[in-house]
Amino acid sequence: MSADLARLVTSLAQRARAASLVLATTPTAAKDAALAKLADLIDASHEPLLAANAKDFLSPDSNLLPPASRERLALTPAKLTHLAQSVREVITLPDPVGTELEAWTRPNGLHIRKVRVPIGVIGIIYESRPNVTVDCAILCLKSGNASILRGGKESFHTNTALAALISQALTAADLPADAVQLIPTTDRAALTTLLKLDTLIHCIIPRGGESLIRYVAENSTIPVIKHYTGVCFVYVDREADADLAEKILVNAKTQRPGVCNAAEQLLVHAAVAEKLLPRLASALLAKNVQLRCDAASAAILAKAKLAHTTAAPADFTAEFLDLILAVRVVDSLDTAIATINRDGSAHSDTIVTRDEAAARRFQASVDSAAVFWNASTRFNDGFEFGYGAEIGISTDRLHARGPMGLRELCTYKFVIDGTGQVRG
Repeated sequence: MSADLARLVTSLAQRARAASLVLATTPTAAKDAALAKLADLIDASHEPLLAANAKDFLSPDSNLLPPASRERLALTPAKLTHLAQSVREVITLPDPVGTELEAWTRPNGLHIRKVRVPIGVIGIIYESRPNVTVDCAILCLKSGNASILRGGKESFHTNTALAALISQALTAADLPADAVQLIPTTDRAALTTLLKLDTLIHCIIPRGGESLIRYVAENSTIPVIKHYTGVCFVYVDREADADLAEKILVNAKTQRPGVCNAAEQLLVHAAVAEKLLPRLASALLAKNVQLRCDAASAAILAKAKLAHTTAAPADFTAEFLDLILAVRVVDSLDTAIATINRDGSAHSDTIVTRDEAAARRFQASVDSAAVFWNASTRFNDGFEFGYGAEIGISTDRLHARGPMGLRELCTYKFVIDGTGQVRG
């Protein structure tokens, strides 16, 4: 790695740290003014943004992407309209900075307050997802954090165009332009430097494929918030409503199959498998879903003359990110829960049932970031949770879990008022 590149990344982080100290006390109105300007700029810039995106699609790197990644890379007028809507949604959300979480007075008269504050400088590493450039920038800004964005080489032109709009918006609101910075190179060595700057950067959030996330987690000296995969389950209980089961399953699998909260695994209770599985399979096959089955589900579908293949053991822990679903029959709610906790990725799982007691047991026992009852796993999403956008979905246990919005981008500090107390 060249010394010049190391100096470039270090300088960028130093400027981000300086900007973060300004943002920590920036009034909400100023942050919202920058966001409003950005939304207007996105609305007015469809043509150049789409042109930059088209340039990315002409690059050799984009041609090597799998279909799910190409879908994420593509911008459309509708996606840009939604992006601007996300920015305006964040404006309407309460500013978390300065919120008092707890307060108490000690017997010696010390008054202690626990107050929400920004984390500081957040590095976001991502692939083929230009919307992340905006989503992460706006959430970091509103929560008082500076951000350093490192997008993939396949989306470099799109990210650069979006980052230029963000800089315009910050300048228009008299906020430091260094509050949001895009690393201006696709050289992998820049990432290596970034991940070691633990005196300047306080948190790293990777978004992309499992190999990228593992690389970041294994090479960073900065705390990393992440999820590796989205191996999400739909469990159709013995008391499931057939219409509801079909609707939820088809949506969870096919509405957008290349994302982390799409269903990859189906479990059906043995008591209803003979009746329900052919109907569910038919609905999925109509959407071109390939079914990879265990012995019990294969026998049922063979009897119904429905297309399927025999699953390999690896299929039952797989994140396909495609129109493929692994199917198993289970003998009880307990077996379903144990299977999900063993084979899932603690991301998003749902039960379809009319039995509230079974649903509550499922929700309490499945150890995942989001556990649904009679709803699609696709709702594990910051925008759908009312966060305006999300900076990522965490399956970690410390600090943040599930979709990360404004509050998850804050830590806290203790503010103590005294009247001259000294410790004896």
